[in-house]
Amino acid sequence: MRTPAAPQALKSIGLDKAGGTRTQGIGASEEGDFDADALRRSHLRVRTLVTLRWLVIGGEVLLLVVMGLGLGLHAPYPLCFAVIGVGAWINLLTGVASPGQRVMGDMEAAGQLCLDVLQISALVFLTGGTANPFVLLLIAPVTLAAATLPARLMLALAALAVAASIALAFFALPLPAIPGLEAGLPLSYRLAAAIANIAGIALIAGYVRQAADESARMALALDVTQAVLAREQRLSALGALAAAAAHELGTPLATISIVAKELSREAPTASVKDDADLLIAQAERCREILRRLTDAPADASDEVHERLSLRQLVQEVIEPHGGTKDVRVEAIVTGAKNVQTPDIHRLPEITHAMTSFVENAVDFATSEVLVTARFDAETVSIEVRDDGPGFAPEILAKLGEPYVTTRPGAEGSRTGHIGMGLGFFIAKTLLERTGAVVTFQNGRPRGAVVSARWARARIEVL
Repeated sequence: MRTPAAPQALKSIGLDKAGGTRTQGIGASEEGDFDADALRRSHLRVRTLVTLRWLVIGGEVLLLVVMGLGLGLHAPYPLCFAVIGVGAWINLLTGVASPGQRVMGDMEAAGQLCLDVLQISALVFLTGGTANPFVLLLIAPVTLAAATLPARLMLALAALAVAASIALAFFALPLPAIPGLEAGLPLSYRLAAAIANIAGIALIAGYVRQAADESARMALALDVTQAVLAREQRLSALGALAAAAAHELGTPLATISIVAKELSREAPTASVKDDADLLIAQAERCREILRRLTDAPADASDEVHERLSLRQLVQEVIEPHGGTKDVRVEAIVTGAKNVQTPDIHRLPEITHAMTSFVENAVDFATSEVLVTARFDAETVSIEVRDDGPGFAPEILAKLGEPYVTTRPGAEGSRTGHIGMGLGFFIAKTLLERTGAVVTFQNGRPRGAVVSARWARARIEVL
C-alpha cells in the first residue's frame, strides 16, 4: 500500500521546484520529521508569566482573607502571607528586570515555573496539605509548561509537581478549622486526594500538550502553504511580465533588423557586411525567442493570460510528467451534451495542486495515470486516477491533514522520495480556497483516485 508524500517540490519542507532554492523549514528535522518542540520553543513571554502569577497571588490573598475574616478559621497566617510575599517579590523583580515583550528561554521559563510549584506547595503545606482542595493549584504551572516548553522540561516540571503532591499527603500542618472543631483527616483520604491531583496533572497537561502539538503542526503547514501559493503567484506574474516584454521588444527589434539590412546592402567593405549580416541573424534569433514567449499560454494581454480552457489546464498539469519512463500520462476532457466547454480563470492554486496530485500518482502508478476533466451546466471537476496500489487503509481517512506522514523507505514509490505528509495538505488547502470539494478514494479494482469539484460559476470566465 502507498502513503502520500509531499511532492518533490517540497523536499524537507523546502520549496525545491525548478528554479527555486531549497530551505530547511522551521520545525522540520533533517530526517523529515515534525519537531513540535522547535515550534513551541521560547513562546512564553515575561508579560504572560507575570500576569498569570499576579492572578494566582491575588487569588491566594483573597482566599486567606475569606478564611480568616469571613470564616474565622485558624491557620498560621503570618507564615502564609510571608510565602505569598516572597512570591510577589519574585514576580515584581521578574517584571521589572526585563521588558514584558521579551520571550524567555526554555531553561529560564522552566526555572520560573519551578518556583511557582514550590511557592504553591509551601502555601498548601501550611494549610493542610492534600486535605486542602486548593492543592489543585499545582496543576496550573504544569499546564503552562505543557503549552510552551519542550517535552523534557515539561516532564521534569510535572515530576516535581507529582513529588510535591505525594509529599504533601504525608507532611503538612493541620487543615485550617474553627478553634475547638479541629478534625484530622485519615491518611487514606490524603493519599486519595494526592492521587486525584496527580491524575489531574497528567490528564490536563496531556490534553493541553496534544492541542498545542496540533496547533503547531497546523500553523507550520499553513505557513508552507502560503509560501507555495506566493511562489506560484510570482511565477504566474513572471509569465505575464515576459509576455508583455516580448510584445514591447518586438518593435525595436524590427527596427534593428531593417537598419542592419540597409547596412548590409550598402556596406563599403566585406567586414562591415559580415557584421551587418551578424546583426540581422542575431535580431532574428531574438525575434524567434520572443515569438515562442508570445505563443505560450501567457499572452501579452492580461485578459487573455488570466483565462485558459480546460484542455489547456490539464495539458499544463501533465506536461512536467509527459516524459516519465514506464508510465503513460494522458488527459481527457469530456462534458455534457449541448453544454459549452468553459474557459476558467488561470489560478496558480489549481495548477500547483493538480500538478502535485499528478506527481504523486506518477510516483506510484504501475503503467498509467489518467487525468480527466468533466463539465456540465453546473459543475466542473478534475480527476487524477492511477493504476498503482492505492492508498493505505490506515491513512485514507486522514488524507488532507498535515503530516499524514511518511513511510520508511517509501516502499512502492518510483522515486523512493520520503515526504513529510505536507503535499496533500497543501494541495487540498489551495483547492479549497478556490471553492473546490476535494475527495480521496481507492479505485476499483485498484489504484488511487483524487478528484476536485467546483461549482461552475466559481471558476468560469464569463
